Amino acid sequence: MNSPLTVEPLFHVGPVGVTAPVVVSWAVIAALGIGSALATRRLALQPSKGQALLELFVSTVDSQIADTMQADPAPFRSLIGSIFLFTLISNWSSLIPGVEPATAHIETDAAMALIVFVVTIGAGVRARGLRGYLATYAEPTWVMIPLNIVEQFTRTFSLIIRLFGNVMSGVFIIGIILTLAGLLVPIPLMALDLLTGAVQAYIFAVLATVFIGAAVGERRKPNSPEKTP
Repeated sequence: MNSPLTVEPLFHVGPVGVTAPVVVSWAVIAALGIGSALATRRLALQPSKGQALLELFVSTVDSQIADTMQADPAPFRSLIGSIFLFTLISNWSSLIPGVEPATAHIETDAAMALIVFVVTIGAGVRARGLRGYLATYAEPTWVMIPLNIVEQFTRTFSLIIRLFGNVMSGVFIIGIILTLAGLLVPIPLMALDLLTGAVQAYIFAVLATVFIGAAVGERRKPNSPEKTP
């Protein structure tokens, strides 16, 4: 098994090398796009079982965002839901023979963490204004400015390492056992890999929600009652 830190390009598009993790990521994105189009093409007031399942997923994402951020979930629903689904399907792709999940390679996890990093800053600036957002780095006192800046980068780095380490280790363990024990023995471990992949996707999405929520700060939900003086 190749090292996840050294990936040879499968082919080149001009001067740019396209690696296996990129191809797997494209396949996952295509699958999610096609699945989303098929699932939403015939929405009805009387939902089918598939639509009911889709609505349950959306309401669960909204509830998680609202509980974590104390904010209207609508602006963040697509991002958090997409992060969860992409991470989940990528993690589970390891069960397809010959496929190594894109999330077992650090560049994929770094790209996802970078998206969260940029959105966190952008959402904080949009919610508080540039001056108000920068002022959060001086909380609770200006002495904390260097530590708060370092924390912004270290928690992004922790997103990368947590997902990378857990997914990569699962792929290595199953690969080794398949080599030594054959096909039938690792089946319980594959079931465990399904659970681990789901848990890691959930953790990544929740941490992204927490980081964005911390940048946005507390904002009153729409349609909540006004406080009277």
